[in-house]
Amino acid sequence: MELDLIDKQLLGLLQEDAKRTNKELANKIDLSVTAVYERIKRLERSGVIDRYVALVNTKKVSKPFMVFCQIKLVQHTKSFLTKFESEVVQLDEVSECFHTTGDYDYLLKVFVEDMEAYREFMVNKLTTISHIGSTHSTFMIDEVKKTTAIQI
Repeated sequence: MELDLIDKQLLGLLQEDAKRTNKELANKIDLSVTAVYERIKRLERSGVIDRYVALVNTKKVSKPFMVFCQIKLVQHTKSFLTKFESEVVQLDEVSECFHTTGDYDYLLKVFVEDMEAYREFMVNKLTTISHIGSTHSTFMIDEVKKTTAIQI
């Protein structure tokens, strides 16, 4: 799907605040409410807009401790990858999991309460997944930039 300038403006506004009304959006990009509605529906149908979510403040829900955990499997075979992926998606502490290149096979983004909770997660959940050869954890000191917006 080819995005024109108005689609890009609309996507930018929705990424800032998806709860804006169609009227507010129409006023910002100088279109009719109906035109905005139709464009949004087209972007949704085409899959450009994947979904709408609420972003939660991790400190307010007692999960301020963010860890990036790199995982190396004992072998990089299809069966090991499939098994690991099916198990890691079940872990509530893992908000994101990426299959990567380089020294490690996966990068996990993990949110827990504190270091003790992370240790419990590692000992009782993550390392019980078979085929993990090694892990490397990096702890967030401070958040320098945080956005979910994609520049279009």
